[in-house]
Parts: sequence; structure tokens; C-alpha cells
Amino acid sequence: MNQNRVRMRKESPARPGPVVYWMSRDQRVADNWALLFAQELALQRKDPLIVAFCLVPTFLGATMRQYRFMLDGLQEVKKQLAEKNIPFYVLSGSPEEELSAFLVRFGVGAVVTDFDPLRIKRVWKRAVADAIQIPFHEVDTHNIVPCWFASLKQEYAAYTFRPKIHRALPQFSDEFPLLQKHPVSWTQQATPVNWETMEKTLCVDESVSAVGWLASGETAARRQLDDFLANKLARYEEHRNDPNRDGQSNLSPYLHFGQLSAQRVALEVEKAKAGRRAKDAFLEELIVRRELSDNFCFYQKRYDTLDGVPNWARQTLDKHRKDARQYTYSLDEFEQAQTHDNLWNAAQKEMVQRGKMHGYMRMYWAKKILEWTESPEQALHTAQYLNDRYELDGRDPNGYVGILWSIGAVHDRPWPERPIFGKVRYMGAKGLASKFDTKAYLVWVDNLQ
Repeated sequence: MNQNRVRMRKESPARPGPVVYWMSRDQRVADNWALLFAQELALQRKDPLIVAFCLVPTFLGATMRQYRFMLDGLQEVKKQLAEKNIPFYVLSGSPEEELSAFLVRFGVGAVVTDFDPLRIKRVWKRAVADAIQIPFHEVDTHNIVPCWFASLKQEYAAYTFRPKIHRALPQFSDEFPLLQKHPVSWTQQATPVNWETMEKTLCVDESVSAVGWLASGETAARRQLDDFLANKLARYEEHRNDPNRDGQSNLSPYLHFGQLSAQRVALEVEKAKAGRRAKDAFLEELIVRRELSDNFCFYQKRYDTLDGVPNWARQTLDKHRKDARQYTYSLDEFEQAQTHDNLWNAAQKEMVQRGKMHGYMRMYWAKKILEWTESPEQALHTAQYLNDRYELDGRDPNGYVGILWSIGAVHDRPWPERPIFGKVRYMGAKGLASKFDTKAYLVWVDNLQ
């Protein structure tokens, strides 16, 4: 595999012992460069390979909806790993304590993990690296072009990021090798995972129920991809911004939890029977926009605050922070979809009921929160809270950057000045009506179960 996908988190003398893949962001067996690298390392050392996952009791406002989706997918991971002679451990608690103790207890010889730019994940990795005296590798298997290889600063926008990504894609768009049945067995008796017991360790809000319309796991992810390729890709460019067309891929939950590889999606899109314009429109979102979000969060430590927006955007929002608002709503009123705007309320209801709001509506939804709150800071908090609480793909670089784009013009340009928004791009209901049949959308949401 391309060694530019790998970086050394901690360089220490090698010692005998099993290789552990600390699975975190990329929860799959197939098409996983981190798992493949861990097996390659274990084969070179003639050691067993183990996969460990740390189930933390709370995570960035996630509810049982997101945990249920994740746990269902992990059960499939365990079964597939067993077929490859690779034991799977689920550790209950924080990685700083549980994983570090696990590595010591079993005399692990090396650790491999997957890449995540979010602050909390970086803190965990730093803590684990500080606690061990063995080699610790990190592999970016979430992005096609590794984030540190792209190496752009957060102030750059898509138009500067895009050409660099496109130049690098041929270097990284290789086909995945198959994961082997691991020839060296783990002699220790792996403790069976009691999923019910694991669920009881969680300290999350159970009032946000699991979704019923979208199954979890690698198999379901591949079915969703195949359906998109066969039935939606050809018309993606013309249908993607119309919620009534169901023209989007619905792959974001699978990509968020790493149950599906973005690189696999790109490879299959290129092989699909669809026009070049449709493919390019989808790949722009899948690769350029999605990886730009990872890049932003990797280089901008304040990716979830207004400190992370461009200087001109901060200045224009500050200039207009005292502008009169025709409407203002509390967090509870937003959450209960109790605004004067039926379209906004419908978007909120779609998210609450389905765990996924249409992407075009999510932009409108976030911008109206800015318009109807007392300050940009309050708007940012409200949007992030609701997004992370209800969206299956919340707590994600795409979510943080999408909200900062809507409220703070990250990766955008100044627009003509207007009240409240200043020079931040505005969206209104008339713009939506020019894109799709808004009345049909309202009827569809009203009929959701």
C-alpha cells in the first residue's frame, strides 16, 4: 500500500507481541487501509492481529439513535473479523484508560489506528501514545488523499484545494487488496462481546429513537451504494437539490461511521453507467468537499467556533449583531419546530424523524437559525446542538464545516451586504421555491411516520 497513507504517531523499538488495530472512525472490515496495514505489519512480524474498539459512554451529544446505528454495525464487524481469524474486543470506557491498560495487559507489540481530525480523537491518541512504549501508527483510510498529504491550511477554499486533490488522486486511487484470513492465531481466549451489557454502560439520551428506514452495517451500506449507482447517479446533477426527487445517495451515515469506504464509492462511480457530468457532480461532493472539511478541522483547531471563520466574516457578523430581528426563537422552539416558517419547520421535522435532513434544506435550515437568533454565537450553538443530536452523520467534519459555511462563510466569499447576515450569503424561501416544489415537500414531511 502507499506509505503516504501512514504516519508514525510514536516511534519506539519493536518488540514481540500481537499487533492491535484500534478501530475508531472506520468501522468496517472491507476496503480498510488501516486494517490492511495492521495485517501487513503483523504478517511481517509473524504475530497475531487483534482489533479493539473503545465504546465510550458519551460522545459529543450523540443519542441512542447514533449509538444504536453504530452498535448494529459493529456486530457485523465482529462476525466478519471472526471469519478472518481476527478477534474483536469491545472495551467499555475511555481509550486513555481502557485501551492503554489493554495494550499493557496483553503485551501488545505495535498499534495501528485510523485517522480522525476531531479534537477529542486527537486528545485520545496523544494520551495513548504517551502511555505506551511501542510503535504507534496512524493510517488515513477515511479520505482518498490522506489529509496530511493534502496539507492545505484552513484559510484556503475549494478552488485552491480542488486542483491539488485532483493531481494527487491517481496516486491514491488504487484498488484495495483483500484482507487475508490471518495465519497466526491469537492464543488467548477472547471474551465474548455481550452487546446488551455494553449498551447498559452508555450514558446517553434514549428519547431520540433509532431510525427504521435505514439499516446499519457494511452489507446495508453496499446495498445502498448499488441502488444509488443503478437508479440515481445518472440524474444526480439535476435531482440532488430537489427533496421531492430523492436524488441524493443517502450514503452519508455509512461514510460517517466508516461502514463504507469513500474510495470504494469513487471506484464504483467511475465504473458505473452514467454521464461524465453526473459523475463529476457527485465526486465533487464525495471527494473535494468532504475531504476539504477534514482538512479544515485538521488545521483549524477552533473548527466548531466563530474563531474558525474568515476575518471578514467575523467582522461583518459583529457589525450586524445588533440588527433588529423580525423573529427570534429559543433553542426549545427550534427543536420543537415552532417557527413561523413552514419550510423550516418541515426540515426540522424531517431531521428529527428520519435522522437525516436533505442536504439542500440543511443549508437553508442553518442560515435561518442565524437570522432568528440573538447572536451568531447562539446560532452556531443551536445549529450544532440540533445537528449532533438528531442527524445520524452529526459530530462530523462535514457537519461542523457545513454549519460554519452557512453561518460564518467558511470556504465562501463575501456577498452583497444586508441586515443580520452582513456579507454572509443569504438564503430565502423564494430561492427554494425556484429549485423545487416546496408544497410537495411540506406534504411529504407531513406524511412521515
